Amino acid sequence: MQFRQQALAKLQSPEELDLPVRFARPQGWLVLTVTVVVVAAACVWAVTGSVASTVSAPAVLTHGEGSYILQSPVAGQVTAVLAKEGSRLPAGAPVLKVRTANGDTVVRTVAAGRVTALAAAIGQIVSTGANVAAVEKVARADDPLYATVYVPAQNAASVPVGAPVDLTVQTVPTQEFGVLRGHVKSVDRAARSARQISAFLGDSQLGEQFTEDGRPVAVLVRLDRSATTKSGYRWSSAQGPPYALTSMTLATGSIRLADQRPVDWLLP
Repeated sequence: MQFRQQALAKLQSPEELDLPVRFARPQGWLVLTVTVVVVAAACVWAVTGSVASTVSAPAVLTHGEGSYILQSPVAGQVTAVLAKEGSRLPAGAPVLKVRTANGDTVVRTVAAGRVTALAAAIGQIVSTGANVAAVEKVARADDPLYATVYVPAQNAASVPVGAPVDLTVQTVPTQEFGVLRGHVKSVDRAARSARQISAFLGDSQLGEQFTEDGRPVAVLVRLDRSATTKSGYRWSSAQGPPYALTSMTLATGSIRLADQRPVDWLLP
């Protein structure tokens, strides 16, 4: 009964047509204004803005021309090792002496470089084509290092030349000395097989390791130089590590990809 009486009283009361109509309170206008501004800013950013992303991939520090695997041209027994690991040799320099049925044969370097590994010892029997040494193609001691980053093939098209790269070097404590800085010098558009990677690095194990998840693309990174660090390269810290870097050091490269638009507009 109480609700019925209230309803009848409301129907019998005159309409208040002479009173002004209030559309919204001041607080409501403020909320509406802020909402409109945010939506407009989001629309502008969706059209003109971009999203930066990175890709991380395994890397190795090398000299620009890489390495090669020296193979024995004959089968026989190694009677002498004529070179030492770490020695820098000219093209045609003797590395091993192998005794065959037709006499001794000297295994020589194909190109000038530094012997990074010897896989043969005195008394060892080697077959024709056996790997006996790895030689890095470096002519001078002051030749600069590069980093080769093996990026998944699906990301290669998004890697621009000149993109900044941060390299986490395995032999350098990151928390203390930071990351190594560099920029993309070139991008291989063809994926590399394990055999091609092994031939370039002079290490068959790395070839298998870098192709475990498919054939990657090699991205050559030029390391930023610095005259104030011991290594001669620029780091995210002021001084970097208090020692020089060596080739064939493993690292992880983080490459900034080309900026992507957040919204792709479909036009009729």
